[in-house]
Amino acid sequence: MIEFFADVFGYVLNFIYDIVKNYGLAIILFSVLLKIIMLPLSIKQQKTMKKSMKVQAQVRDIQEKYKGNQEKINQEVLDLYKRENMSPFSGCLSAIVQIILLLAIFYLVRSPLTHMLKIEPQLIENYENEVKSELPENDKNLSYPEIAVIKQAAEKLETNDFPEEKREDYEKLAINMNFLGLDLSNVPIQDISNPTVYIIPVLYVISSFISIRISSNMNKNKTEENSNPEMDAIANANKSMMWFMPIMSISIAIIAPLGLALYWLVNNLLMIIERLIMNVFLNKEEN
Repeated sequence: MIEFFADVFGYVLNFIYDIVKNYGLAIILFSVLLKIIMLPLSIKQQKTMKKSMKVQAQVRDIQEKYKGNQEKINQEVLDLYKRENMSPFSGCLSAIVQIILLLAIFYLVRSPLTHMLKIEPQLIENYENEVKSELPENDKNLSYPEIAVIKQAAEKLETNDFPEEKREDYEKLAINMNFLGLDLSNVPIQDISNPTVYIIPVLYVISSFISIRISSNMNKNKTEENSNPEMDAIANANKSMMWFMPIMSISIAIIAPLGLALYWLVNNLLMIIERLIMNVFLNKEEN
């Protein structure tokens, strides 16, 4: 299923790339497009979060009223969710979608020849073997063979050092991954001596802190109003979840091509703008 979504995203990314002719710019525009498509789900999620915090206060009242009668509490809580048209698992869909997106984009940037350019597997394999043949014996296990092929194709075209009959293949395999002086095919953990590989991951970390801070501040007042041991536990669980995705993402970003970190950075910036705007409108609706 993940590869299916990677293929679908690849068609879209390639369509944009054919227009702008730059991988980094294509990723940015792809991120904006995906965010627009996901906007209805984001709005629903934000509304659900706000509504959930209000419902929790009523859940607490039910627990106090029927203390000691767990069966009655469970029934009243279920009735409450029905009246409010809410599901106890309403947040699961968003989490599942985020995980699918994370994995699909990772597959896409790991193997852009397969998922984006839709190059035939035999041609990719031939040039993977060519790349390996030029490497020392102890370096032949490539973490990202398709990225290595793209790098080689770009280098060959730049130096014009290849038999003329291979020109068509190299032009087909090359992707312009130079973005504002950064090579988006670089992998931070494989090029630790190059300071430029840390720019995008560091910006991503900073944007994650800002995003988490904004989310925490939005929920702070509601949490304080309904403060009790159970609500504190829920708040702590939500806080842990807010940290989980950025930590997991940055762990992957340092071992993946920079194109992935760029996508997450742009996605974070768009998410910050989205949350600020939606919070204003949702607060107006409440008032």
